[in-house]
Order: sequence, then C-alpha cells, then structure tokens
Amino acid sequence: MKSDLGEEKKLAAEFAVDDLIKKGLIFSGMKIGLGTGSTAMPAVRRLAERIKDGTLSQIKAVATSFQTTIECENLGIPVFSMNAREINGSLDLAIDGADEISPDKHLIKGGGAALLLEKIIAYNAGTFVIVADSSKAVDGLGIKFPLPVEIIPEARTSIIRRLESLGAKPTLREGVRKAGPVITDNGNLILDCLWEADENGRSPLNPAEMEKLINGITGVVENGFFTCNVPIVYIAENREKVQVR
Repeated sequence: MKSDLGEEKKLAAEFAVDDLIKKGLIFSGMKIGLGTGSTAMPAVRRLAERIKDGTLSQIKAVATSFQTTIECENLGIPVFSMNAREINGSLDLAIDGADEISPDKHLIKGGGAALLLEKIIAYNAGTFVIVADSSKAVDGLGIKFPLPVEIIPEARTSIIRRLESLGAKPTLREGVRKAGPVITDNGNLILDCLWEADENGRSPLNPAEMEKLINGITGVVENGFFTCNVPIVYIAENREKVQVR
C-alpha cells in the first residue's frame, strides 16, 4: 500500500507541474513557493527537470523548510526569503502537499511541523496548488489526522486548556530518534489535536471558523487549518490518473 501511495504522489506531482506549465501558471521568471514533505518533494524535482531541459528559466523559489531549501540547493534551484527584494513578500504560485483535503478544499497541513512558513507562503501566493495521493481526500477534517498547532513553549499548559474547551484532545508531539518534544524550525512546540466524530461519524468542525478561533488563543503561533486561499488540487487515483479539482 505504501509503495502504491508513493507512486501516486510522484504521479500527482509530476502531472501537476507539467499541467501548470501547459496552462501558463508556471512560467519562466516566476516567483514560486515550494512545499515540504513526501508529495511536495517530487514536485520540486520535476520543476528542476523542467529547468534543466530548458522549458523554464530564471525561477525564483521560496522554500517552506530547511528540508526543501537543501533539496533546492542540491538541484540548482535558486532559493530566496520572502523578504528578499526579488520576492518582495509575494509569490506568483505556491505548490505543496496536504495531510487532509475536504470536499470544500479546506486543508490540514503541518504533519512535517513546517506549517507556519507553509501558511505564510500559501497565503501570499496568487495561485495555491496542492498535490496529493488518494489517501488525503476525506469527508471532514480533524477526526483522523491530527491538526498541528504551533505554540510558544511557555504557554503550553494554558493553550492545552483552551483547546480542550474547543473540544480538542491535544497531545505534545514527541520527537522520533530524539529525546523530548519536536522543536520547529522557529524554536516552538507542536500540539497535535484530534476531535471526536459526531453521532453520524462525521467531523463536527467548521475549519474556517476553527482556524480563526485557535489563532486567537494567546501563545498560539499558527495552526494547520488552511481555509483562506482555496487551492487547485491534483489528486492521483489508483496510480493511473490524476483528478483536478
């Protein structure tokens, strides 16, 4: 199953980059945000191939994490910060993966703990694109894959209490191959939050409303609901075709 999903991720990413070039949404000289994770990486590599074969030139990239920055450096894609003069705080397009995608194209992102920069990039892009395998399409958000919430460490206990009042069950994300909690690229902690399904087995959440409520909690830096820049979504199906939403 994992190998099947890996093939779907590669299919969705490569199809999306080629389709976006064909539609004129990826073009030479553009400013592009590049995401993090196992689906975004094939898109970064496909972009590098299109640069190498001469289809694209003078691409200016902004990466959402150290992982993506290193990959771009290895592939020869120039990387800038959002504050660089060449970028000036805005992007033509951003392409990334997602952890869950609702029928309304609302998202949960941040499984790789890069949600803050991912959202800065996504919300400052003229066009936002998501590439995903078939497992990421769900009926509702937050009852299966936990919502990441990046927090200031000193506010951990008070934030947990507020999240619990919103019906969440928050847990501190622990490191893998490391003792102690995950530390984000920004030096913060991650709380992973799940909600119980309603009596019909559905998500009880309004993601757009919950995104604002959680960000209103003192000490919260950002949360992984993405609802304000509705994306074009490329989802691979059965390793054979890609659905565009």
